[in-house]
Amino acid sequence: MTAYLIVIYSICGIYMVLNFKHDIHMLQQNSYRIPRYWRYLSQNDLSSAWRLTDVAMIFLAMSRLLDFRLVVFLVALLSLYKIGSIFRKKYKKPLVFTKRVWRIYSVATCIGTGLFLWAIFILGFEPEAWSYYTGPTLTVSILLLMTIFSWFIVIVAVVILMPIEKIINQRYWKEAKTILENMPGLTVIGITGSYGKTSTKHFLERILSERFDVAITPGSYNTTMGVIRTVREILKPYNNIFICEMGAKQKGDINEICKLVSPKIGIVTAVGPMHLETFKSIENVQSTKFELIDSLPSDGLAVINDDFEFCRNREVENVKCERYSTKQDHIGKVNFWAEDIKFSPQGTEFTVKGKDGSEMKLTTRLLGECNISNLLAAVIVAKYMGLSEDEIRRGVVSIEPVEHRLSIKHTPGGVTILDDAFNSNPDGSKMALEVLGAFKGGKRIVITPGMIELGRRQYELNEKFGEYIAVNCDIAIIVGHYNREAITSGIRKGEFKGKLYETDTFDEAQKLVTPMLQNGDILLYENDLPDSFK
Repeated sequence: MTAYLIVIYSICGIYMVLNFKHDIHMLQQNSYRIPRYWRYLSQNDLSSAWRLTDVAMIFLAMSRLLDFRLVVFLVALLSLYKIGSIFRKKYKKPLVFTKRVWRIYSVATCIGTGLFLWAIFILGFEPEAWSYYTGPTLTVSILLLMTIFSWFIVIVAVVILMPIEKIINQRYWKEAKTILENMPGLTVIGITGSYGKTSTKHFLERILSERFDVAITPGSYNTTMGVIRTVREILKPYNNIFICEMGAKQKGDINEICKLVSPKIGIVTAVGPMHLETFKSIENVQSTKFELIDSLPSDGLAVINDDFEFCRNREVENVKCERYSTKQDHIGKVNFWAEDIKFSPQGTEFTVKGKDGSEMKLTTRLLGECNISNLLAAVIVAKYMGLSEDEIRRGVVSIEPVEHRLSIKHTPGGVTILDDAFNSNPDGSKMALEVLGAFKGGKRIVITPGMIELGRRQYELNEKFGEYIAVNCDIAIIVGHYNREAITSGIRKGEFKGKLYETDTFDEAQKLVTPMLQNGDILLYENDLPDSFK
């Protein structure tokens, strides 16, 4: 029996340790900030099926309906299943095992393992430990309690490490600041916006690389610590340009990054209803995004997208400001605009015109008005940096679509796939559907779970999204439950003439759509199930 229990406890212990991985992953996605992490937990995780199965097992164990040997076997069996699930699950943004993650993981593991070993040595082999409960039953129940409240153990680990993290962060900050101060010839370009900043960053890098040696913040390294890591590990002494993506989920986030990197050029790609759960109002979003512009020196340059009301109505007086637009009703009211936009399965042709009478015809493999808008911002900065028209054209035509941001692929079977799976937003999703609607010939299919982090406007904006689906699609597959009611309501309002399907998971949607696809069909992936939502 002792050997049997040792095997059982080993399996359960491995599950407990691996279970911390999910909690730390979600903590990382919430910028290691406990209030933000708690908001995520309370809305999405505390009552998840993952935790409820452990709750059910505790009730089963404590009910004394089953022999304790069968109870511990069932807990071990559940643990094995969950261990397999942890290794199989794929994330759009996988956990990055930074040194900070390892510190949190180590402390959480020590706390959990210590408590579990205490339970094993005190109770684990007692035939009758307390009030007719066997020691093994109580031991696995204690373990299940720790897996149910693993988020709490992770938070305790974060709190324990706070003094250490503060010292480490201050040292890293000083090192990054020193590196930047020792590069006086470096031009820093800051990019922020509710959406479009990552695409604009990549487009600008490609164009400026025609003349300069350019470094950028990789991936979504758009927090203060992400920028610090980029400066310390990626920026080289020979770089001429540093393009710094700046993300924010609360006021002051961008100002903090600007104090570190001191940008000379700032681009605001959009101010829209994103992260309203933390910002509370679009006015707060606006003031935070414009922290970048307010930080610019008097000899710098601000580049603002006037397609958005809360960009358009914000005055800029501290620095030269170039405003741009892709909307026809803004022609002549902004400094630069795009005209004659023509989409095809091969890409897009358009003309950049300036208030000064300048005109430049460009060709790109990118699709969607949102991508043209982002390109427009990059072209303005390239002109400011002195690139010739030929250099700009070469840069634009060679830009590869950013993966998952309305990128286009063609399958051997003749199906066109529009991949807009990353961070869907109201304006971007509308544009993606309009691009889908412009295709003719085959069936126009969309797979989507809708949009997230829209605060009080969550239902309203997803319902409107459903109306756009009704106009531009022949087949709609709605994934998950989070936005299903709102999207289907919008589809009905739009008097949809096509076929509507509902699935619980993206895998189910994929299995459903595959037999439908034929030569000439167009399939749009608009957002995918985010890691933070089930």
